Amino acid sequence: MPKLSVKKGDKVVVIAGKDKTKSGVVLEVYPKDERVLVQGVNIVKRHTKPNMANPEGGIIEKEAPIHISNVQVADPKTGEATRVGHKLLEDGTKVRYAKKSGEVIDE
Repeated sequence: MPKLSVKKGDKVVVIAGKDKTKSGVVLEVYPKDERVLVQGVNIVKRHTKPNMANPEGGIIEKEAPIHISNVQVADPKTGEATRVGHKLLEDGTKVRYAKKSGEVIDE
């Protein structure tokens, strides 16, 4: 499995595909498939039969996973897409930071 720079709860920007420039929060990460589920991005329609959760059934809209290469972490300072770096702080803790602004990404 590859090391991923995107984690659950990160604010990301879509950099390619039909939802380019949209941003959202990562809901789930699938490292084996190299995909992420981003809130409000890559909305698909699913035809569902009636069940306990949805008694009427019908057409529901939900997010589908998007490839990890099509998203980048949003810079905490500006909100633009940025690459992620790692560095050690003075107290010895390892943190992720935005390469564009140098700002530490909240864990």
